[in-house]
Amino acid sequence: MTEFASRTITTNGIRMRIVEVGEGPLVVLVHGFPESWYSWRHQLPALADAGYHAVAIDVRGYGETDAPEPVEAYTMKELTADVAGVIEALGEESAVIVGHDWGSMISWHTALLHPKRVRAVAGLSVAYAPRAPMPPTQLMKQIFGDHFFYILYFQEPGVAEAEFEPDIRRFLRLFYHSASGEAPEVSMLPEKKKGATFLEGLPEPAQSSAWLSDADLDYYVAAFERAGVRGGLNRYRNMDRDWEELPQLAGAKIEQPALFIIGERDPVRRFTNPEGMREHAKNLRDLVVVPGAGHWVQQERPKETNEALLAFLRGLA
Repeated sequence: MTEFASRTITTNGIRMRIVEVGEGPLVVLVHGFPESWYSWRHQLPALADAGYHAVAIDVRGYGETDAPEPVEAYTMKELTADVAGVIEALGEESAVIVGHDWGSMISWHTALLHPKRVRAVAGLSVAYAPRAPMPPTQLMKQIFGDHFFYILYFQEPGVAEAEFEPDIRRFLRLFYHSASGEAPEVSMLPEKKKGATFLEGLPEPAQSSAWLSDADLDYYVAAFERAGVRGGLNRYRNMDRDWEELPQLAGAKIEQPALFIIGERDPVRRFTNPEGMREHAKNLRDLVVVPGAGHWVQQERPKETNEALLAFLRGLA
């Protein structure tokens, strides 16, 4: 593994671990679930070589960043304030923010809630979605009815933790494989009835992954054995609270220059509308679909992801 400088900073009242490399305009990288700063290991050197100060964070609740106990400590208000505080702590007025999965939603919302701190924004895998007409879990219950849906399964504190934490390695191995471009088409979202567990029905990978080495998996396992999965799951448990706290986002659009990247085989495409980014981001510079990639696009296809990111960044000059 390439060695990167790591340190702890204070932001929004918590201690956050950042990993950084390079000098120049600031680019902040925000990971999703279940990942860490390490998910950006291929982007950090590419950005530094291109003349940027690349900073990947361990999001609140992950890795070596603080993990407050209350569920309500993981609202979108708090997570976006964390990112805005990183920019301030690094002595910058603004930065480009790049997010993946939940990090993508954090990045879109940082652009909306802290616009002066965000000069441009890129999201990977999860497109910006406007405010729903009702609390999100209520809408999901209407859509999925008697069928299992993982976000609803994650809502009750302790349930998913009890399934995942006794064997973190198995949880991560199955999760990463099932949402990747290497898995069968419906692996991540198999049809099953309400009352099933998350890992039920997920296939065991037949061989080592081309994009996730044994050493990579070891790193993630160690990080989650240390921090657990509670912090990451608490993000899902605040979706309704976010809806209640942020009514001003009804009809809001991303004003900053924006980029969206998604894998061709990303299972998230089954229940989101990437093309909707053209409507919701006024200055969408590009919408990139990466052939063959699944959900972990920046890890599965680092060359294509880096090319798209660097083209976007060059266009901001």
